[in-house]
Amino acid sequence: MEEIAQVYARSLFEVAAEQGKLDVVKEQLDQFAAALHENRQLAVFFFSPYFSAEEKKNGLHRAVEGADPAVLNFLEALIERHRMPVIFRIRADFETLYEKTNKLLPVTVTTAVELDAATIESLGRRIGEQTGNEIELSSNVDPEILGGIVLRVGNFIMDASIRTRLEQLRREVAQA
Repeated sequence: MEEIAQVYARSLFEVAAEQGKLDVVKEQLDQFAAALHENRQLAVFFFSPYFSAEEKKNGLHRAVEGADPAVLNFLEALIERHRMPVIFRIRADFETLYEKTNKLLPVTVTTAVELDAATIESLGRRIGEQTGNEIELSSNVDPEILGGIVLRVGNFIMDASIRTRLEQLRREVAQA
């Protein structure tokens, strides 16, 4: 059985796609979910059963002034059905649908030292060529990996860090 968040995410996605507003709806959904995540009082207000649906709708109209009607109607529907607490899962499922439709593949490059932009771009371009997707590239510096590189391509992780190699060697020595 499909999870509630997936049903809501797909519904919003289909409406946004039909209206040609995928980018706008994604951005506004992201902004609203981020505001709830960052502001505890706002989250308590929208998630609490102590406030009526009308009070929440009035608060919503004040909080998201100028929002796209599709987003506003969607958030009102969540309020009416007491489904606002699943907004974060809806956002994640919407993001997945958006990435599949736009053939976006998130790629994160983690290294012990900062690499120059050209090297990172070259890596992203090669991964894009091999996968046939457009790459959404980000990079991190984590001195704890000691050296080497850790690539996260979608859900796949390729760990070629020195730290991981040393840990594998330690395990092999311990077993011997």
